[in-house]
Amino acid sequence: MNIVRRFLLLVAVAIALPGAACAAEFRAFDQAAFAAAQSAGRPILIEVAADWCPTCRAQAPIIRETAADPAFENLIVFRIDFDRQRDAWRGLGARRQSTLIAFAGARETDRAVGVTDQRRIAALMRAAVQ
Repeated sequence: MNIVRRFLLLVAVAIALPGAACAAEFRAFDQAAFAAAQSAGRPILIEVAADWCPTCRAQAPIIRETAADPAFENLIVFRIDFDRQRDAWRGLGARRQSTLIAFAGARETDRAVGVTDQRRIAALMRAAVQ
């Protein structure tokens, strides 16, 4: 039994490490952290989402899967809660949930609303890292 547990632990570590090293950083939106990321020149994706929104629920796994690509290891994804952080999304010029906004530092590079196509979301994310 001890050998089986060790084997399973090794498999879990082997699976987790490659993704962990390459995954983007995901955080709840905070104005100070966003400003610091912009000042540092980080690639940023803003995700304006609501828990009740079916489009937002469709976008979330696509963003996470795409962010696992090593090309996005420096990307930081900030999630703005549409219902609780109204000032934040309004300050960025968003008008509704399911809005995605890409930044390269302080410069906005792309924006999309209601998009669930993996290729379009990936292109939006790539615009932040280039």
